[in-house]
Amino acid sequence: MTTPYDEHALRDDLRWWAAANYLTVGQIYLQSNPLLRRPLTPGDIKPRLLGHWGTSPGLSMIYALVNRRIKETDSDWLYVTGPGHGGPALVASAWLEGTYHEVYPRIGTDEEGVLRLFRQFSSPGGIPSHVSVQTPGSIHEGGELGYALVHAAGAAFDHPNLVVACVVGDGEAETGPLSASWRLPTYLNPRRDGAVLPILHLNGYKIAGPTVMGRDDDEDNLAYLRSQGWDPVVVEGDDPTEVFPAFYAALSAAHERIVALQEEARAVAGPTTPGRRSWPAIILRTPKGWTGPKEVDGRKIEGTNLAHQVPLSGVKENPEHLRMLEEWMRSYHPEELFDAEGRLVPDLRALSPDGDKRMSATPYANGGRLRTDLPLPGLPAYEVDLGGRRGTVWFENTKSSGALMRDVYAATTTPDGGGTFRLFCPDETASNRLQDVFEVTERCFMEHGEPWDSKIGPDGRVMEVLSEHLTQGWLEGYLLSGRHGFWASYEAFAMVSASMAVQHTKWLQHAQTLPWRASVSSLNILLTSTCWRNDHNGFSHQGPGLIDALMPLSPQVVRVWLPPDANTTLSITDHCLRSKDHVNVVVVDKQKHLQYLTLDEANEHCAAGAGVWEWASNGPVGETPDIVLACAGDVPTQEALAAAELLRERLPELKVRFVNVVDLMALLPENDHPHGFADSQFDEMFTASTHVVFAFHGYPRAVHQLIHGRTNPGRFHVRGFSEQGTTTTPFDMVVLNRMSRFHLVKEVLRRAGRRVSGWDELEDYCDQRLAEHHDYIREHLEDLPDISAWTWGSD
Repeated sequence: MTTPYDEHALRDDLRWWAAANYLTVGQIYLQSNPLLRRPLTPGDIKPRLLGHWGTSPGLSMIYALVNRRIKETDSDWLYVTGPGHGGPALVASAWLEGTYHEVYPRIGTDEEGVLRLFRQFSSPGGIPSHVSVQTPGSIHEGGELGYALVHAAGAAFDHPNLVVACVVGDGEAETGPLSASWRLPTYLNPRRDGAVLPILHLNGYKIAGPTVMGRDDDEDNLAYLRSQGWDPVVVEGDDPTEVFPAFYAALSAAHERIVALQEEARAVAGPTTPGRRSWPAIILRTPKGWTGPKEVDGRKIEGTNLAHQVPLSGVKENPEHLRMLEEWMRSYHPEELFDAEGRLVPDLRALSPDGDKRMSATPYANGGRLRTDLPLPGLPAYEVDLGGRRGTVWFENTKSSGALMRDVYAATTTPDGGGTFRLFCPDETASNRLQDVFEVTERCFMEHGEPWDSKIGPDGRVMEVLSEHLTQGWLEGYLLSGRHGFWASYEAFAMVSASMAVQHTKWLQHAQTLPWRASVSSLNILLTSTCWRNDHNGFSHQGPGLIDALMPLSPQVVRVWLPPDANTTLSITDHCLRSKDHVNVVVVDKQKHLQYLTLDEANEHCAAGAGVWEWASNGPVGETPDIVLACAGDVPTQEALAAAELLRERLPELKVRFVNVVDLMALLPENDHPHGFADSQFDEMFTASTHVVFAFHGYPRAVHQLIHGRTNPGRFHVRGFSEQGTTTTPFDMVVLNRMSRFHLVKEVLRRAGRRVSGWDELEDYCDQRLAEHHDYIREHLEDLPDISAWTWGSD
């Protein structure tokens, strides 16, 4: 039962809120005189005023009242802040709870600590203005709007005792990802998952104008959220003495409803009953810039977009603005909040929960504290047998990795149907040949099913919804709260959420510099249905751009893998599931491909990152070759091998070295990436002077960027995807992009160090075959038989 919210509770919470607001304003404005022990002077003001005030008072009020609920019920809560620019409010809350000093000892709990807290905010050598990775209790920065609710959902999955209070800003609510995120009730299972309590904070304005939902009337907003599966209530007002009790009543009722839904679901043995639950939600209307200046220079500020950032921007030069700032800050009565040493007074300190119950200290926001290693099975059981000869067996490159994930699911599923591993995919798990996971689980779907539905139900733990933003964002929240997973997407459409991947990479980059942030499982991205193999799709489905988007980012975080066959894909999948603090991009096609390496060879090759395939080379081992034929990716490997075979058959005197690259970042110098090759190692593989013809999965510029600074990089001639595509045959795609075996051979003939007999005849042969291909596919609508049936015939 909820304890009545009496006048004593209101008084205490208003004082805690005043302290949070005071610290928030101080972070934005002050570089000295932190507790106003004397009148403010222009010298007390920072030279640059950065930060956002407008959303902060609402965030602090919610924080204060959730804290009261935690203390009352001893429950576990996580606070996700959609309006990420409210960073100073969350930093203030972490300081008030004592967590900030625990993780940053130099930021003390006294007046000197307050000063350092203020001076570090949005300052050189300090912290950003967002609810960033440096903010204790945060899993969501919120600088790029739209992902609050999806990250909150990911954190709630498989954490049955957790409630995530997710504040959605009304500007953020206009984004596509957030709009899709409201469908969470279709995927949240009260039997095994925690809960998300959305708090739609309507303060009416973005940075420059009104918000849509802020201007909509309450009935429209209520109807919209009800249609998405929520049971919302409205709390509104501008008088804190009325809003605080009303919000706490709504918060308590929502929590009681959450507990009731979970108890009902968990009391029933057997499978979960289908049917979407109606989860509680709160719509909160408060003024933007609440408790700040109401008017400045004759213009209304509080309750308008002018309160969004810095309401008083001229305090250093304008004495009236300086007076108004001091009046504003003294309205919180800092002398009653902090003692003579600048410490928070004991009765306010006592309002915070204890230990890990503090939202700024919860392990759910520092997921590495909860993470356990996956019980990964041995890989030999999943090995693809080469049948005694390389390059003759056809197999789908992703399928054995799906079998591995199936057994990971089986090994990690708990009696309540939860677990520590999930696969996330936009409706394409089976299409991506990962369907073996359906032998042990289904797609999660809480709605009522139909008799003809297959592999779908409320207890399923494969997360499919037709949204890259939701599936990737769910996984990010899942990982940051201590779990493991994979996200599989069609290659071209991973670009829909590329910015999310960039933001996650930046988060991990900074997290690695914070000793108190425990390592989390890597974000594993599996890109299939690649640009080279979209047989029934067209140009819109053909784009390898995610490699280029992530490749320039932190070398401590980003890894790009281009496995040539199933066993290398399996080895890399196992590595990714073991790794921490990385963003692993694995690019491999789902269609059947030729298989080249045994599992032992694949493990060795993947560990090395690249290597010479002696069995595909021509000429004495160790001698300087006439040409190096290199490749990265499954289709480029096949075309390069076919080119190598042509050269061996028709120009047997030509010495060809064959190099396969599986770890793209190995091409970087050793000082630029942990996986980068030393110059001596690079030159030993590619030589220091021989020309290199390189068949590459993505845009050729990526390879040129990586090898910049190597010995004579101009000798590398890269063929890859050059934005030529359509609905056509598999071989025609490589022809259109001039990466076919015949184009590679012709490039070798242009670049090789010496001519040998048969040179002109081979060039004519390549031209003849390309012309034959052009006519044949238009007549027969399929590739030439010897092309489609080609296998590696040399040993």
